[in-house]
Amino acid sequence: MSPKMKKFFSYYRPYLRLFVFDMACAFTASGINLAFPLIVRYMATELFQPPVPAADPSLLLLTLVLVAMTIAEYYCNFFITYYGHVMGAKMEADLRNELFAHLQKLSFSYYDNQKTGQIMSRITNDLFEITELYHHGPEDLLISAVKLVGSFLILIRINALLTLIVFSFIPLMFFFAYYYNRKMRQAFQKNRARMAAINAGIEDSLSGVRVVKSFANEHLELEKFHRNNHQYLASKKNSYYYMGRYHSGITAFSSMIYVAVVVAAAVLIQGNRVNTLDLVTFLLYINTFLDPIKKLVNFGEQFQNGFSGFDRFYEILQIAPDIVDAPQAVELTDVKGDIVFEDVSFRYPGTTTNVLSRVNLTVAAGEYVALVGPSGVGKTTLCSLIPRFYEVTAGRITLDGIDIREIKLKSLRQQIGLVQQDVCLFAGTILENIRYGKPEATVEEVIAAAKKANAHDFIMALPDGYETDIGQRGVKLSGGQKQRLSIARVFLKDPPILIFDEATSALDNESEKVIQESLETLAKNRTTFVIAHRLSTIKNAQRILVLAEDGIVEEGTHEELLARDGVYAQLYRLQFA
Repeated sequence: MSPKMKKFFSYYRPYLRLFVFDMACAFTASGINLAFPLIVRYMATELFQPPVPAADPSLLLLTLVLVAMTIAEYYCNFFITYYGHVMGAKMEADLRNELFAHLQKLSFSYYDNQKTGQIMSRITNDLFEITELYHHGPEDLLISAVKLVGSFLILIRINALLTLIVFSFIPLMFFFAYYYNRKMRQAFQKNRARMAAINAGIEDSLSGVRVVKSFANEHLELEKFHRNNHQYLASKKNSYYYMGRYHSGITAFSSMIYVAVVVAAAVLIQGNRVNTLDLVTFLLYINTFLDPIKKLVNFGEQFQNGFSGFDRFYEILQIAPDIVDAPQAVELTDVKGDIVFEDVSFRYPGTTTNVLSRVNLTVAAGEYVALVGPSGVGKTTLCSLIPRFYEVTAGRITLDGIDIREIKLKSLRQQIGLVQQDVCLFAGTILENIRYGKPEATVEEVIAAAKKANAHDFIMALPDGYETDIGQRGVKLSGGQKQRLSIARVFLKDPPILIFDEATSALDNESEKVIQESLETLAKNRTTFVIAHRLSTIKNAQRILVLAEDGIVEEGTHEELLARDGVYAQLYRLQFA
């Protein structure tokens, strides 16, 4: 068995007992369904032949048997419908938990090449179809097998020739089903890809709705949506074409079976080789025989939907995180904050050009270091290597003398506070967003952090204070307010290492002044990296590093670099001309 199939069946393991009961009920219900025509035939043959007795004990007994069978069938079908679906829902939850947990492990390099809407489609639509297959697939196969085999054994005892005529259609039907199943699977895979594209487009458009409206480009978004929607419609039409051929073919085979039985029976009755009662029994069992065929049709659709979804699910699980803990990774304790870059080079996955080449840098514990330089020289990239958002291509980075690749990822990142230009806040309250820096923090600790970030006053001026809902991505707050919340979050986390990535570049002068005060308060006695385009914000840095395409080309204090009259002095003059 292939690893993919082993993985597919592994999700039954926690619910094996429930699955066995479900299959037992399916087997019992289909067996009862097979027995009904036999009992009716027996009653017609043995009890309803003239003269019919007024009160035959056998008739009363068979009636009770039929009632008992009906009750048993009812409870079996209830168990299949209710508990079977519950089992499927639990398996869906397990799949979604595993997929989301795996997505959390993947590094930035994966998300750099993916669209959020497509990932969401795999977590929602795909998994529902997989669980429909998990629940209904085995049931339909078992019921079909029991009814097909059972009806064959019963009918061949009644009349072998008529039975062979009926079942001669089965190989043709299965060949037909196999061919169109394969076609449908390919079509359904295209459907999923198209739906993922629609989801990705919707996510892009809605998340950027303010940009769309500011440029009055709603018509462009409509055009993109219509294009994706039209492609999805075309793929759906293709899948419905094969589905139509599939359904109509199976229906035609069913009608041909009826025709074949009636014609053959007409010939055999004339030769006294079959009687009318046997023909009626055959016609009753054709319905029983066609029911599993219909279930196989449904199973075909479920299989195409479900397994194409599982292919996409499995595809993500096969993507190994490129940044993982080393086997002997250690937990950090009593971190000082000494950081050293030793011959560090880096290039993004899938590219051939280094962003950083042979960088050597030593930053002492508690030192305040600023990074400046033109866009694209690797300032943000250099800082992203410290928490291992990306892995170095060559060289190494150490924290307190330990290679960061030998430190547990969670432990490493718990020591680093990041404040970015693009603030990420979550839908919810102010309290919840600040507490994200330390989930177990008390309300008093949250308020203290907010005061240090100069955020307490504006929070208390809001209608609900710390319980104010800030909307999706903090849309109800100004840029300065959002930035102060992100700083409060880092104050609450209280890490020994800080990274400020252009934290004030998008703010007005008044907000910048408030934020700058908060950042300098936060940076005291912490190892701090500041990426800045506004050189006025880094005059107080203990050391300024000037990056160019060749790496670090200058370093020193603000005054030293101005006196050197090099790259930094040129950038300063350009900015304050």
